[in-house]
Amino acid sequence: MEIVLTGSLGHISKPLATALIAKGHRVTVVTRSNGRIPEIGKLGAKAAVGSVEDGRFLTDTLAHADAVYCMAPPNPAHPDQIGYYHHIGTLYKEAIRAAGVKRVVHLSSYGADLPSGTGFITGSHKIEQELNSIPDSIVTHVRPTYFYYNLLAFIPMIQSAGFIGSVYGGDDRLAMVAPADIAAAVAEELEKTDGADRVRYVCSDDRPCREVAAVLGRSIGMPDLQWRVLPREPVLAALISNGVPENFALNLVELGEATHAGILRKHFEQVSPTFGTVKLESFAAEFAQMFNTKNK
Repeated sequence: MEIVLTGSLGHISKPLATALIAKGHRVTVVTRSNGRIPEIGKLGAKAAVGSVEDGRFLTDTLAHADAVYCMAPPNPAHPDQIGYYHHIGTLYKEAIRAAGVKRVVHLSSYGADLPSGTGFITGSHKIEQELNSIPDSIVTHVRPTYFYYNLLAFIPMIQSAGFIGSVYGGDDRLAMVAPADIAAAVAEELEKTDGADRVRYVCSDDRPCREVAAVLGRSIGMPDLQWRVLPREPVLAALISNGVPENFALNLVELGEATHAGILRKHFEQVSPTFGTVKLESFAAEFAQMFNTKNK
C-alpha cells in the first residue's frame, strides 16, 4: 500500500513508519522541516516537506495514497484553539475527498465523543465530524487516552514544591497510554480496508492519580509523593503567569476539569478497550531518568 503519515518523526509517527516499512508498505512522511529529510530517508520512507495547513500541498501529497494517517499538530500560540483544530479537520476532509483516499485513520482522543466541555478535545470532536462526512472513505478514529509523557511536565513542580498538583488528582482515575502502543494500533488499522467507520480506544494502563504519584515517587526516591487537587483559579493564574497563552491555558484547565469530573472517560469505560503492553512502571523508569537529568 501507498501510505501517507502526518506528524513528521514524532513520538507516534516514527515507530509507525518503521513498522509499516517493515511490512513492505511504501510510506511518505509529511514534515515541515527539510532537516528531517535524511532521517526519513534512512527509515526507507519518502519525505514530503510542507504543512497540513496548506490545503493544496495536502491534496497533492495524498494524490496516489491508498491510506493516510491524520493528526493535528499542536499550535499553542493560536488564539482560538478549537477553531484551529476545526480548520485542520476541514483541510483534511477536502484533501482526502479531492485525492480519493479510501482508508483514513485519524489520531483523535478519548472524550472526543463529547461536543463540548473537554478543552482541546472539543477540537478532536470537530475533526471527527468533518472526517465522518467524507463519502466513499473508510474512517477510523483512534482515541488514545492520557499520554504518559505529559507527566513529565510535572517534574519542575515536584522538584520545587515536593508534590504534583492540578485541577484533577487524588482518587481521580487516569487512563494512560504509551506512543508505542498507539503506533501499533494505528499500524493495524491502516491495513484494514473493509468494514464500516469505527472508533478504537488505545490505553496502556489505568490507575488513580494517587497511585500514579506513588509509582513515580518510588522511581525518584520520593515514596510519599502526593497528587493534590488544586482550585481552578490558582492553576489558571499560574499557567498564564508562566507564559502559557490564555486561550491555551483555558482549554488546558477545562480538559483537567473534565478529567476530574470523569466525563472524559465515560464512553471509554463503556467499551472496555483492550490494553497495550507498556505499563506505568515501565514509563516510571523513563520519568526517573528525566527527573534526575533535570535535577543536575
